[in-house]
Amino acid sequence: MASLLPCPHCGPRPREEFTVKGAAQARPAPDASPDVWFDYVYLRDNPRGAYAEYWHHTSGCRRWLIVTRDTATHDVFDSRDAAEGREVRA
Repeated sequence: MASLLPCPHCGPRPREEFTVKGAAQARPAPDASPDVWFDYVYLRDNPRGAYAEYWHHTSGCRRWLIVTRDTATHDVFDSRDAAEGREVRA
């Protein structure tokens, strides 16, 4: 049985329909120093536990979501539309 991810627009969908795009963090200011931009683009956290990431519903509604999941167990806690802030509990 495929694991499901709750999409606020399409309902529960197989994870294979989504593409993970990285940490859901604020972008630096356009005039930030090159060192700040380097860290943002190339350095990644690797936390254990709850972590918010950008996911793209590539094979569905094609919306961007913010998914909070446990990096150790891959349990999904919630997902919300990245633009609207709507939240769906898993």
